[in-house]
Amino acid sequence: MNSRDRASPRPFVTVTEVGTRDGLQIESTYIPAARKIEMIDRMIAAGMTSIEVTSFVSPKAVPQLQDAEEVLAGITRRPDTRLSALVPNLRAAQRAMRTSVDAAVLLCSASNTHNHKNLNRTVDESLAGLPEIAACLSESVDGRAPKMLIGAIATTFGCPFEGDIAVDDVLKIARAYVAAGVTEITLSDTTGMATPLNIRSMVRSMRDAVPPQVELALHLHNTRGIGLANVIVGLEEGIRRFDSSVGGLGGCPFAPGATGNICTEDLLFLLDESGFDTGVDLEAAIAVAHEMEASLGKRLVGQVMRAGPRLNLHAADTVATAAG
Repeated sequence: MNSRDRASPRPFVTVTEVGTRDGLQIESTYIPAARKIEMIDRMIAAGMTSIEVTSFVSPKAVPQLQDAEEVLAGITRRPDTRLSALVPNLRAAQRAMRTSVDAAVLLCSASNTHNHKNLNRTVDESLAGLPEIAACLSESVDGRAPKMLIGAIATTFGCPFEGDIAVDDVLKIARAYVAAGVTEITLSDTTGMATPLNIRSMVRSMRDAVPPQVELALHLHNTRGIGLANVIVGLEEGIRRFDSSVGGLGGCPFAPGATGNICTEDLLFLLDESGFDTGVDLEAAIAVAHEMEASLGKRLVGQVMRAGPRLNLHAADTVATAAG
């Protein structure tokens, strides 16, 4: 039973699975659309209600995501499922409008250098294009509803090319997103440069800068091993949406040194042990991680997928008895 079907006194946290987008975009082993669909269906069956499925980026730039339309068309939804996709430019928005995707994730980096490498334009050029992209996504096409708008700010907590990012540079993008009509803003730690101190500081600055109805989310990478420590601080600051990737997959092809996102199974375990409800079956999520590992043919970095959610005390007793 999905824990959201029960009357739970625990506060709810939404985990957005980004493995088939952020996780796979850097992988050279192509995963066929049918396999992606199968794994997304299993994620949904496990209780995942928010999944960033893919990106409408140019297939030449990211061949792994060339099948965006096919994947979205093949997913078996539940009534509470929200499927999102990255929409980095107007052409991507036009593609998104011809699909059943629920939410469009707009993207701009707080670093001019990274934004140019990632999107081939300056920050100001990206912000100037927001109104046209938002207008496109707000239309109703072929009977499909307008898309929900999410604004993602890359390199929020630091850039591999420019170093520290000024808070005002991040807030400038956030205000442009609000003007464009976003209902959520995701603060993205693209290369794992966030620390508990700057997570707390940035979240508080953002709360002061955007309307209270705009929800904040954290997109964290585990490059320096403190991704889950940053989650704890985010929880303390009232964040109730976190992105994560199956098995800890991930990395930005346009950011040197970027490694995987925080691992979905590890995050689910942390949240459950910390008294939060996610509505996700951890054992089922672990099974999906093992399937992804088999598909890629390499060992993934998730820890809970190895150890399991609980110590097998019976097995430990057996080992102790044999040793004695």
